[in-house]
Amino acid sequence: MFGYYFDLALRSLRRNKALTALMVLAIALGIGASMTTLTVLHVLSGDPLPGRSGSLYYPQIDPRDSQGYLPGKSKPMDQVTWIDGMNLLEAKRADRQALMTGGSVAVQPGNSTLDPFYEAARYSTADFFPMFGVPFQYGHAWDAADDGAHARVAVISSQLDAKLFGGGDSTDKTLRLDGTAFRIVGVIGDWNPNPHFYDLNRKSYNENEGVFVPLSTSQDLGMAHDGSVNCWGNGGGGSTPIHSSPCVWLQFWVQLDTPAKAVEYKAFLVHYSEQQKALGRFGRPPNVQLRDVMQWLDYNMVVPDDVRLQTGLAFGFLLVCLVNTVGLMLAKFLRRAGELGVRRALGASRRALFAQLLVESGVIGLMGGIGGLLLALAGLWLVRRQPAEYAALAHLDPAMLLATFLLALAASLLAGLLPAWRACQITPALQLKSN
Repeated sequence: MFGYYFDLALRSLRRNKALTALMVLAIALGIGASMTTLTVLHVLSGDPLPGRSGSLYYPQIDPRDSQGYLPGKSKPMDQVTWIDGMNLLEAKRADRQALMTGGSVAVQPGNSTLDPFYEAARYSTADFFPMFGVPFQYGHAWDAADDGAHARVAVISSQLDAKLFGGGDSTDKTLRLDGTAFRIVGVIGDWNPNPHFYDLNRKSYNENEGVFVPLSTSQDLGMAHDGSVNCWGNGGGGSTPIHSSPCVWLQFWVQLDTPAKAVEYKAFLVHYSEQQKALGRFGRPPNVQLRDVMQWLDYNMVVPDDVRLQTGLAFGFLLVCLVNTVGLMLAKFLRRAGELGVRRALGASRRALFAQLLVESGVIGLMGGIGGLLLALAGLWLVRRQPAEYAALAHLDPAMLLATFLLALAASLLAGLLPAWRACQITPALQLKSN
């Protein structure tokens, strides 16, 4: 029966090509606009580490003095000091934990055909890789013993590996960074979490580091720090504060495998803050937060307000297009009153006529979906040409491709409900008499 209705729909659409084109165009414009903005919203608000983000937490404490403190209103700091970071790291109260910061290093290629260049770097402790599920194409990560030994070891990205060594296994080869020789122990595979959730201070959606070295090693060698620094009191600030400065400039992440452990860890943070206040380091009452990855992204409002506004406006435009489509379908279906009346007189039920007209609406939706997909691809191409930081992420993935056609089909069926119902109310006797 569906095949019969589908054939009737095609015949009907071919009989009035101009009206069909208008309906398809209305659906395509609405779908194209809404899917362009919805795709951008999707890639920005998606989970950067599916399956892991629920057990990864970002602890926040407030080590500042009492100046400017407002009870109940002051927020904890977004980063930690060197002293607090090392204290929390050495406490080992989490399943895994990583203390880190961003940097920039001068890479001096052994290949004479390449000039020296700067590469974004990450200085971290060893748990960074297993905690965030970083896959390896070659080799492996360094371990805690390398952290303690301040080892001259490095992990590089596959992109840097391809640039320097042609994409082969470069483990155990030498890499010169800032004039110091490092031994490559691993090459990262396909790993590109977006946004850059573990260090939002870099304000980057698509720039990931090419070089990873132990945090202890980076501090020994005075490697350049790249990120925000927030100081108070007699803090000197600077691009890389000295370790005793009252400045926050490091990120600290923990892995807590159960909700009970998360509750215990938050209690530990409160106790730690109380201890530090008693020692005179903290000037404020305990003010701690423990947010998982998605909560951390929401707290930092990673999705720009203009993207949310554009998505709302685009779906408003889709609603306008659907209203116009309803009017066009109503006109089309009512013009076929004679045909529908004859079918009713020959024994077709109202349910059969309703199904026939909805199939026709669905065909219009599929055609509009194809047009909307093309418009969405064009819209995303234009987004990628914008100067916004998130622009490079604007690509249609398989999930959004399926969503495009489902939205077009649902929209057209919704638009066809009223016209189809209205057309089915036609009295056969009146139509037969008029014909």
